[in-house]
Amino acid sequence: MARDQTDSTPITSRDELVAYLAEGCRAPADFRIGTEHEKFPFRRADLSPVAYSGPAGIRALLDGMQGLLGWEPIMEAGHIIGLYDVTGGGAISLEPGGQFELSGAPLETLHQTCSELHAHLAQVRQVADPLGLGFLGLGMSPKWTLAETPVMPKGRYDIMTRYMPKVGSRGLDMMYRTATVQVNLDFSSEADMVRKMRVGLALQPIATALFANSPFTDGAPNGFLSMRSEIWRDTDNARAGMLPFVFEDGMGFERYVDYALDVPMYFVKRGDHYHDVAGASFRDLMAGRLPQLPGEFATVADWANHLSTIFPEVRLKRFLEMRGADSGPTSRICALPAFWVGLFYHQPSLDAAWELVKGWSAEERQALRDAVPAQGLAARIGNRTALEVARDALALTEAGLAARARQNSFGDDERIHLAPLLRVVEEEKSLAQTLLQKYDAEWSRSVDPVFEELAY
Repeated sequence: MARDQTDSTPITSRDELVAYLAEGCRAPADFRIGTEHEKFPFRRADLSPVAYSGPAGIRALLDGMQGLLGWEPIMEAGHIIGLYDVTGGGAISLEPGGQFELSGAPLETLHQTCSELHAHLAQVRQVADPLGLGFLGLGMSPKWTLAETPVMPKGRYDIMTRYMPKVGSRGLDMMYRTATVQVNLDFSSEADMVRKMRVGLALQPIATALFANSPFTDGAPNGFLSMRSEIWRDTDNARAGMLPFVFEDGMGFERYVDYALDVPMYFVKRGDHYHDVAGASFRDLMAGRLPQLPGEFATVADWANHLSTIFPEVRLKRFLEMRGADSGPTSRICALPAFWVGLFYHQPSLDAAWELVKGWSAEERQALRDAVPAQGLAARIGNRTALEVARDALALTEAGLAARARQNSFGDDERIHLAPLLRVVEEEKSLAQTLLQKYDAEWSRSVDPVFEELAY
C-alpha cells in the first residue's frame, strides 16, 4: 500500500463501516484491473541488499524515479518513501525490507496492465543501472539473512516489527524477506462479492502452487516450493488465513466488518505520526475509549488503514485483493491477473468455478492450503491433485478471457498472458522446481546464479 488514507470524516457506527465496503460496488462495464508486484533490489557488484541511505541506496533510487516520472513524492519524517501518480492512480512504495513495489493503476485490459509493467521496469532500469542496482523476481530473498536485510524508515513498519514476534514466529520474515504479486478486482454487488471471495479463497492454494517461486533461504534450499506461503502459516493467524466464515450462510459486508473489528489494530495515524496501539480494539477507538488515545474517535481513514493491515488469502476492501502468489519474472506478473480476470470477469466462468469448488469442506480447503507450500501441484484435495484442479481452472479462465475478446494491436486476445501457466501444467513443474533442478545440476549448489536467472 503506497499511502495511508487521510479522510478525517468521523465514523461512529457499524452501519457506516458496512456502507464503506458496499460503496465499492460498481457496474461490470466499469470493472478494472489493478496489479501490484514487489521485487528485491540488490547490488550487482556483490549481490548484497540495498540500504535506504547512501549515494546508491533506495532513497537515491526513489529520487531518480521522481525526477524521471514527475510523480508526487510521498514523504514521512523527511524521508521519501514512495511516489504517487496523481493522474493515472499508480504508485511506487517500499515494503519493510526495501522490496520495491509498483501498485498499478486501475486499467481496463490485461494488455494495458502488462504494458504498464514493462514501462515501469524500463523506467526502473534507467535509474537503477547507473547506481549499479538490479532487481530480483522471487517470492523470498534467497541469500540474505534477516539480520542482513535493511530496514526502511516507515513508522507503521516500526510498530509491526515490535508486534509481530508476539503473535507468530515468522512475521519478521514475512515483512522483510518475502515478495508477492497480487491483483485487485471489482465486484458489482454484495452477492457478486461473496461469490468471488469464495471462489478466490478456495482456489488461492492453486494459484500458490502455479506461481511457487521461493525455494531458497539463507543461501540454500529451504525444503519448500513456496516458502513465502509457508511463512504466512505462522505470521499472525488473527489477521491471516482462509476465512472459513466466508463460506457460511449470512456472509456479506456485515460479516466481514465483524471479522475486521475483531482483528487487533496496529496503529492510529494522526497527522504525520503513527501512534502505536498494537493489539487494541477498533471498537474502542470508535467509542473514544482507546486506552492509548483516550477521547480520540475513529475516522474513515482509520477504518481504511485498519483494513489494509488485515492479511487473509483474499482481502476485502472496496475491491478484492488476490494475495496468494509469489513474485516472479515479468511473464508471471502478467499471468497472475490473467488467471483471476478470466474467472471473475466472465459470469459463466465464475459460476463454473464455484461448481468446481463448492463441494470442498473447510477442512479440505485448509488441508490443501497447508500442503501446497511444500508439495505444490502434487498436493491433494479429496481424490484430486492441485495439478488436476489447476487444469480445470485454467480451462475456465481461458474461456473467460476468450469471451472478453479484448485484443491488443496484433489481434491477440488476453489469453496470451496465460502462456507461462499453461507451460506449468503441461510440464507438471513450477518455477521453484526448475530452480531447484538448476541449483543441483548447473549452479554447483549456489544460489548466486538466480540473481542473473530472475533479474529484471
